[in-house]
Amino acid sequence: GRMKPVIVVHGGAGRIFKEREEGSRAGVVRAALQGYGILKQGGSALDAVEEAVRSMEDDPHFNAGCGSVLNKKGEVEMDAIIMDGKNLDSGAVSAVKNIANPIKLARLVMEKTKHMLLTDHGAHLFAQAMGIPETPGEKLITERSRERWKKNLEADSNPEEFQKDLGTVGAVAIDSEGNVACATSTGGLSNKLIGRVGDTACIGSGGYADNRSGAASTTGHGESIMKVVLARLILYHMEQGMSPEMAADAALDYMKTRVGGLGGVIVVNSSGEWAARFSTKQMSWATVKDDQLHYGIYAGERHTKPVDEALTSESEGF
Repeated sequence: GRMKPVIVVHGGAGRIFKEREEGSRAGVVRAALQGYGILKQGGSALDAVEEAVRSMEDDPHFNAGCGSVLNKKGEVEMDAIIMDGKNLDSGAVSAVKNIANPIKLARLVMEKTKHMLLTDHGAHLFAQAMGIPETPGEKLITERSRERWKKNLEADSNPEEFQKDLGTVGAVAIDSEGNVACATSTGGLSNKLIGRVGDTACIGSGGYADNRSGAASTTGHGESIMKVVLARLILYHMEQGMSPEMAADAALDYMKTRVGGLGGVIVVNSSGEWAARFSTKQMSWATVKDDQLHYGIYAGERHTKPVDEALTSESEGF
């Protein structure tokens, strides 16, 4: 292959509280570096996005895997999707409990079944059949998620206020062969109805990947994202000749004006151009291209450092 590999990750759009900024930045940087490590060795975009998302699922700073928010009943129910731009194959899971890495299960749905989306009990049976170890639900619940859940149960609480701090995680990549892929994973909305499925598990909404145009992963208000099929809309704009940045902005703008929804997206196109855009206050993101790491959280914020330097500070801890 002749493509220069690129990876972009996000740790969720919304409001990132001051005391969590450092952890969010460090988490997306770590995920981007891990995914890029795979691409650098000639690995596939699919492996890179899965690895980047797994890294964030394991990081309690994000609303995915360990650290997921709780539903009305006080349980973790997670959604995840992965998609291969080569043949448009996709795998997704929704409302899954008691596993550490829903993204791994989504990948298995794609590769080991003829289906694209397994839910709840069926996903649980499939995970067992695949030998995925069970993680007790409590293990995935952080003190913070439980606090938030309790607060939202109070009579005068306004869960909407907390929804601004969302934190879906995602990754998009293009590998040296020119194949693109996307992956997205989330714990969903705090205090959501049991069995609620948001945009993340839905192809075209939570993510989409097609070698002919590129790949996108989304974050933000799930119901709004589903109404406009945000990830596919971005690719459509790129098919019409827009750059990743223009396509992302046009789609986010449409979602805001048409349904009043806010969110964020990461995008890579088939020639390796990338974008990380959001209409919320913040979105943690990081990307690696040409051995340069870029990352930020606020609009207009962009730090850049050579990958080697980032890897050194990574091994020493931030």
